[in-house]
Amino acid sequence: MLLPTTPGFTISSFAPVPPAYMDPNQVREARGELRYGEQTGQPDMRSLGGSFLFDCADPGLLVSLLPEVVHLQGSTRLSQLVQMVGEESADEKPGNEFMCSRLVEMLLVEAMRSTTSGSAPPGLLRGLGDERLAAALKQMHAHIDRSWSVAQLAKIAALSRSSFFERFTRTVGVAPMEYLLSWRMEIAKELLRRDGLSVSEIAERIGYGSTSAFSVAFTRHVGQPPSHYARAV
Repeated sequence: MLLPTTPGFTISSFAPVPPAYMDPNQVREARGELRYGEQTGQPDMRSLGGSFLFDCADPGLLVSLLPEVVHLQGSTRLSQLVQMVGEESADEKPGNEFMCSRLVEMLLVEAMRSTTSGSAPPGLLRGLGDERLAAALKQMHAHIDRSWSVAQLAKIAALSRSSFFERFTRTVGVAPMEYLLSWRMEIAKELLRRDGLSVSEIAERIGYGSTSAFSVAFTRHVGQPPSHYARAV
């Protein structure tokens, strides 16, 4: 299971039992297990956890592209990688930290690949896995300042307007223009977090002909005007 936004969550069986709190600040001993509940005997379950730190200019924007939860089942490749991570983390061979780091990166890539399959939940990565939709999405991302229409995007995808609209909405989870608005607002939020750009410059950069139109759209989408958002962050 991959949780890009690291929310609080509960894991349980089908039995209706009260959940036990797990202290997130508690850490295991070197090369050992961190046990909750009974400290002796065979555990009811074992879990192997890890985390990622994205070293990029816009980590928030990157996380926004991912599904809230990626639940993977029945993948032989992932099972093999998880087994190797478990073996390396329990071992003290030279270079095991490097090996664990690389294996966990491979786990992330394999999990991301799964989000482009037909059985994956709707989202951007699944849209990018569709060759025709990907062509339109890439143009939207590369030229966000253009005044796009559904007809123009459908032409890029080599689909009729109605087929493109239905396929995009079903695969990505939102209608094309709704996605474009959300993408523009994510870009705007990232630009507002930086110094040196005025609201009018940001509005022009993401395709708005006037600052007022951008401010109205941003306020409706984010819940506060661009200037207030910039001061808050």
